Amino acid sequence: MLLDRVDLTITAEPRGEARDAAFEHALEVLRERRDEFRDQGYVPKDFVNLLKKAGIYRASTPETFGGEPEAPTDFLARIEEISTIDPATGWVASFGSALVYFSALPRETQQKIYAKGIDLTFAGGMFPMIEAEKVEGGFIINGEWLFASGCAGADILGVGLRGGPETEGRPLTALIHPEDVEIVENWDVAGMRSTGSNNVVVKDLFIPDEFTFIRGGTPNIDEPLTRYPALAYAAQVLAVTALGAGRGALDYVREQGSSAVSVVGGAAKGNRPVYKLGFAHAEAELRSARAFFYETTDSVWQKALVGEEITAQDKALLRLSASHAAQAGRKAVLAAFDIAGTGAIYNTHPLQRYLQDGLVPAQHAMLQENTFEAGGSVLLGFEAGIPSFP
Repeated sequence: MLLDRVDLTITAEPRGEARDAAFEHALEVLRERRDEFRDQGYVPKDFVNLLKKAGIYRASTPETFGGEPEAPTDFLARIEEISTIDPATGWVASFGSALVYFSALPRETQQKIYAKGIDLTFAGGMFPMIEAEKVEGGFIINGEWLFASGCAGADILGVGLRGGPETEGRPLTALIHPEDVEIVENWDVAGMRSTGSNNVVVKDLFIPDEFTFIRGGTPNIDEPLTRYPALAYAAQVLAVTALGAGRGALDYVREQGSSAVSVVGGAAKGNRPVYKLGFAHAEAELRSARAFFYETTDSVWQKALVGEEITAQDKALLRLSASHAAQAGRKAVLAAFDIAGTGAIYNTHPLQRYLQDGLVPAQHAMLQENTFEAGGSVLLGFEAGIPSFP
């Protein structure tokens, strides 16, 4: 059975100084090892365990089961900080939010899972949604799924199944043990390489009904974080990695631009008009997008705390702020690349990490340009026009 093989012996440090120190230690290790992660194409389990000690993977475990759920702003800020060092590792860490999906599992199943431990890493490939064979008590699944980000360090994996009349057409997620999948190492990409978003293959595997749930379905646990819009949160945790990438890139060009003289002995590079203008515009735009992002998050979170209705327009604003953040992060890393000069074209240049990773979030289906149109439609009172929005 799935849970018989899940090992959740690594736990977070106690809240307060010990956990803060664990987070700072993880950041120090990341600075030393980020090139290693990129070269091998995934964030390894031993580093994921450092993030567990820092509390990242209990941040969405329900309080009902002993978890310590974090307010979205607090969690997002930590992912942003990780991403200023390495956006791809920030992407993997962002799935510390993914247990909000588990709230749609039967309550008894959740209780069994969290009885094993509350520091749980979940990853998976949701697409394409496969038509599974329905049998008594569950499903027989066969298929290959894409983009299983973080699968190398996961305790439990999920794969997407096509829904039917019983789910009103909404897709299902089936939970499986990592030992029951074949990881196809085909993640040959320029950006977000360390996420290890390889394909996963499953053959003739039985999944009990109680280990399936509707992604974004009605929660069976009522807590503030389960009231917060799950699909919007999924977009936000990815978008914030772009804010981190933009911050890391602009911090680099600010430091370089402040040097006394250029390499050829002339005026400091940063004292040139094009450098100052490019940096200032990018700084203003990134900070503005960040303010919109966190302001909207806090506004909706206050509603979740008191159980006030979260409207479609609230959700649309969350989605807009996330898409805008992804675009602003992209623009910031491109601006940094532009003003850095010729040296930035080398693969070994520090900006390449932020450039290559920072372009990716806005490419994600949840953050692409059509989400702006959909958000505008909802705010104007029309149908969104795309699935699973807002």
